[in-house]
Amino acid sequence: MTPRKVAAFAIGPISSVLLGLITLPIITWFFSQEDVGRMAMLQVTIGFSTLLFSLGLDQAYVREFHEVYNKPALLKRAMLPGLSILFVTLLVLLSFGGMLAGWLFERGEWHLSLLIAAVLLAAFISRFLSLVLRMNEQGLAFSMSQLLFKLVLLAIIGGYVLLGADTSLTYLMVANTAAFVFVCMVFAFNTRTEWIAGITATIDRQHLKQMLRFGLPLILGGVAYWGLTAIDKVLLRSLASFEELAIYSVAVSFAGAATILQSVFSTVWAPTVYKWASNGEGLDNVHKVSRYMLCLVVMMFCAAGLLSWIVNLFLPASYVEVQWVLVACLGAPLLYTLSETTVVGIGISRRSSFAMLAALIAFAVNLVGNWLMIPLYGAAGAAVSTCISFWIFFILRTEFSIYLWKPIPRLLLYGYSAAVVIGASVFTLYGSNIQSLMLLFWFFLLVASLVSFNKDLRKIKVLLKN
Repeated sequence: MTPRKVAAFAIGPISSVLLGLITLPIITWFFSQEDVGRMAMLQVTIGFSTLLFSLGLDQAYVREFHEVYNKPALLKRAMLPGLSILFVTLLVLLSFGGMLAGWLFERGEWHLSLLIAAVLLAAFISRFLSLVLRMNEQGLAFSMSQLLFKLVLLAIIGGYVLLGADTSLTYLMVANTAAFVFVCMVFAFNTRTEWIAGITATIDRQHLKQMLRFGLPLILGGVAYWGLTAIDKVLLRSLASFEELAIYSVAVSFAGAATILQSVFSTVWAPTVYKWASNGEGLDNVHKVSRYMLCLVVMMFCAAGLLSWIVNLFLPASYVEVQWVLVACLGAPLLYTLSETTVVGIGISRRSSFAMLAALIAFAVNLVGNWLMIPLYGAAGAAVSTCISFWIFFILRTEFSIYLWKPIPRLLLYGYSAAVVIGASVFTLYGSNIQSLMLLFWFFLLVASLVSFNKDLRKIKVLLKN
């Protein structure tokens, strides 16, 4: 993939995150905390339903894409089974009236259930159609489709504000549903040649069975990672309140700015590291990149710890806790990105079961941690539990990679990562009481990292110039 194509794919995630930082504060000013929390549950449900009902065939589609001649038939084989099961499941749930909305929102209204069903269908279809653009390396179309969701949502919310519309849950759901359906229609337009040809294609049952044998085992690992990233929101809903869930989801959204680093890095890292490994250059380069990434991760934690108070300028007074919760919420995207630099041994050895085991153990830790901490600390407890779980996830991926491949120096990796996790946890739980001490902690940690990574920062500067 050329740098131009990488940039085209990166435009979508980067722009989407930046637009999200504009859209979210607007929503918090005009809709209740409870309804903001309910939208967080909708996002969790979208992720789980897409993962579960895809039957792993989305991954099988990617795996088989370059090995089959009839691409439209492959799309039909991958998409139709899960779409059929999802459609029937939603029909059954809708037959019970507002039960689906009752489960998610504690508002058993049939029209809300209907809107939820429309969102789940649109998100599922968009998932598979986005793969068509991705595999055909249509990066700009892929990115624009991602960007359009936030643009449409922002336009509708802005229209509500200008027209003085009702700021109820129904109106917020209508805005989200319209955005999802619109993006699905854009995906359908951009991939019309592929899916129209696939309508009349016959399904090769033997090949479908082969794809299912590949895809179904991946669901377990996917569910484990989904649980690692979503169990905090699920338990906040059941053990705390929608208000606490709203605070947490807003903090996660602000911390989502760190996913820019994750998205861009993940796009270029995998093909690069496997190329190094094939040329016998893997270990030294992996060590260098892991140091660069550790440097960036530590500095981003320190910057967030020193400057998190800025978010209060954009949010209502009821979201004051976000400034404390935000720092621990950085743990998920930043520690995951750091682990991508050290986990390469699992991929090179083709022992993906170890990656799944790491996700399962971290998920179990997060489940127990949230169960214990949410009743005591609410959103702050969820953030700290998830941050610690991702640190354990990073440690496990690193150790499994070393076991399967080659050892790497990890004193600095574990030392600095432990320091930021401990600092973030204390800051989130007790920062409002010891704010001055925490500011000193982040300042001295930043100075220490600048000294430790002085040479690495110079190399990063040269790389960016080049």
